[in-house]
Amino acid sequence: MSPRQPVTGLPAIAALSVLLIAGCGALPAIPGPLPTDLVPSHAPISEPTQTGNLSVDGFDAAQQMAVRIRNVGCSSLSTGSGFALDESTLITNRHVVADSADLQVSTYDGRDIAVTASSIAGLADLAVVRTAEPLPAAPVLAEDDPTTGDEVTVVGYPLGGQLTVTSGHVIGTTTDPLNENLGEVLITDAAVEPGSSGSAALDSEGRVIGVVYAKNSTGMSFVVPVSTLRAMLADDTSFVDSESCTSS
Repeated sequence: MSPRQPVTGLPAIAALSVLLIAGCGALPAIPGPLPTDLVPSHAPISEPTQTGNLSVDGFDAAQQMAVRIRNVGCSSLSTGSGFALDESTLITNRHVVADSADLQVSTYDGRDIAVTASSIAGLADLAVVRTAEPLPAAPVLAEDDPTTGDEVTVVGYPLGGQLTVTSGHVIGTTTDPLNENLGEVLITDAAVEPGSSGSAALDSEGRVIGVVYAKNSTGMSFVVPVSTLRAMLADDTSFVDSESCTSS
């Protein structure tokens, strides 16, 4: 589905399809169901060899807060990414945790963390996951959204495999092509892949400036801005408990 408004200075983007990136499926016409394609899952392997736009210290903090999420559904298997919000809370995408019978979380150092609950947002493609054990580290949320031209680094687990760092810049904003009532989202040229959904997008100081949730056919990534994340976390009505596919 194409964005309803073109990106400022990038009119060609308006004609490009948008893909969710935890399942690698094309978005069906709203309000159709989200794709449930099978995505292979692999344990995290060697550490990445580059730090993107982050300093060495910033990267060390980023890899500690990033997690890999494996969604074992009733008829599908998919992987996604997420990041710690505090010691026992993760942020990821709604479509990463949807239709789950079991959510499995692992950290950069190979630990498996038990999940106690998850909740999803009705408006944005966001979800909150609660854990039974402490998470290694949590990042700082930026106070403001980035502006066009600002550096951005994405840290996550594409394809359910190795922790990966990709870098780029914010290249504009557009009306959210998946949830038009949400308002504007960011577009960056930082590369993402299936399984990158839910990754934190970080500024050059390692602060979270948004949450990756989709890409278009030329590889540009879509990010829910930190202002939206902050507003929704501050509103108790923004999230509701997610339902297990075993209960339907």
